[in-house]
Amino acid sequence: MRNEIDKAFKITRKENRPALISFTVAGDNTKKKSLEILKSISNTVDIAEWGMAFNCPGADGPEIQNSSYRAIKNGIKLNDTFSLIKKYKKYKNSKPLILMGYYQLIYNYGEKKFIKKCKSVGVSGLIVVDLPWPDNKNFSKLCKKNSICFIQLIAPTTSKSRMKSIVKDSHQLIYQVSNVNITGGKLKSTAKTILKNYQIIKKINPTKNVIIGFGITKDTIADFKRANGLVVGSACCKVISNAIKNGLNPAKKLNNMLLSLKEKLK
Repeated sequence: MRNEIDKAFKITRKENRPALISFTVAGDNTKKKSLEILKSISNTVDIAEWGMAFNCPGADGPEIQNSSYRAIKNGIKLNDTFSLIKKYKKYKNSKPLILMGYYQLIYNYGEKKFIKKCKSVGVSGLIVVDLPWPDNKNFSKLCKKNSICFIQLIAPTTSKSRMKSIVKDSHQLIYQVSNVNITGGKLKSTAKTILKNYQIIKKINPTKNVIIGFGITKDTIADFKRANGLVVGSACCKVISNAIKNGLNPAKKLNNMLLSLKEKLK
């Protein structure tokens, strides 16, 4: 299965750098503004990850929780998120979009209905934080049938035998959680240790792209240039929060921050 995500990695490989992947929340701080932010940063990032606002985001730290809270407070619903994605994919500079969220939202919506809707609006990939392997096997197959990349998560605590099974069942993209923490937490492991785990995953199947997330900031991003891709989430949400607080343009502020991060990957 090949889709827009694979094309993005093909470009970054030619440029000999990791893919820069942003994470923001749909509807933060308004529906209109979140779409403006997504369009603005699409001139810089290679892949955009968008969070489905949820009131119990167990894996997320305070910055992403704040983003979700603002979005929910301003009335974002799942169907609004789909409508915004459809508008975004009509934008000439749109990038592959990964939708990230928690399984309760999908369960309530209906798995098959949710995946078909994702396909119809142009979602390229899905991350469901609390639907681990092997419980996600059927959902993963449904995604594959609809040409959507289901992205498996691998943690530092994942055993090698389990890791092999996850990589075998994964689609073309795997998300390596850098350390045992919530999003936005400080790295508890050294870059050397995290990259060692990265190489273990890559060795199982070198053809699959592996991205690293959790704890990627301006201070750490350059240490991980060997990865296929890097996800910047809490740092993005923090820029949006600060811009809103100070009456500044969050779209412009965030794009400037991502441009500075991209420079560090050259």
